[in-house]
Amino acid sequence: MHHGKYRFVIGLLLIPLGLYAVFVVSPYVQAFPIAFTDWEGLSATYTYIGFDNFVALFHDAIFWTALRHNLFLLVSLPTIIITLSLFFSAVLNHRGGIRGATFYKIVYFFPAVLSIAVVGVLWQFIFEPRSGLLNGFLRGVGLDALAQSWLGDGDTALGSIMAVVVWAGVGFYVVLFTAAMAAIPKELYEAALLDGANSIQAFFRITLPLIWNTVQVAIAFLVIGALDQFALIKVLSVGSGGPNNATQVISLYMYTNAFTYGRFGYASAIGVTLFALNMILTVLTFRLTRRERVVY
Repeated sequence: MHHGKYRFVIGLLLIPLGLYAVFVVSPYVQAFPIAFTDWEGLSATYTYIGFDNFVALFHDAIFWTALRHNLFLLVSLPTIIITLSLFFSAVLNHRGGIRGATFYKIVYFFPAVLSIAVVGVLWQFIFEPRSGLLNGFLRGVGLDALAQSWLGDGDTALGSIMAVVVWAGVGFYVVLFTAAMAAIPKELYEAALLDGANSIQAFFRITLPLIWNTVQVAIAFLVIGALDQFALIKVLSVGSGGPNNATQVISLYMYTNAFTYGRFGYASAIGVTLFALNMILTVLTFRLTRRERVVY
């Protein structure tokens, strides 16, 4: 059974790993030397300019605005999505599961199966200021004063897009946490009930510690996702990160510099900076959320 095992495994992995190296790893590696050039993306020639792109980036007010928005998303998105997902999962698993739990899981998970572009276009119609569903509902219940241009107002644009990200992301983590909670032995809850623990105490003393490894992975995914937010913001924002850079984020600013302004060297410097931030924050996330593993 073990004869030729390693050759068989290597043979299976060789092609997918080769494709991954060519189409994923290679562009990442190439971005580092490009970040030190003035390459325009289509020209065959370029000049090495050292750290000039990074110096310009340090003095770029739009970059700092984008970074501030990313940090806001970094704090708010994991907090909101994890909290809502844990709440919905706990409700679905309460006392062995509520009636219709399977249906609710499908409803929660439905946004996750939609294309990001479809989600963006769908919510464009909802946020449309004149005939959109949201303003139409507010006017229908007599709250005309609350109706506004949600994506066209700098005060509400980023928050509106963040609400869409939460709506689209909660379902995946509900299913993830529900599966983790379903694996916890019911005897633990029965023993806690006999000891006089209520549902809230059982959640914080039994459920959360036993699924903490899953929560930790979810936090890491959301931290990376908060820094890499691009598609929904690209679809929903007015112009490129508008209005007036109110929804500007690092990945969108990198895209704009590369494919609108033809500044691939500068865009690569932004990408390298984003890569470093991702690595640092991911490591910090695992460090700060590390707990002793609970075995059951």
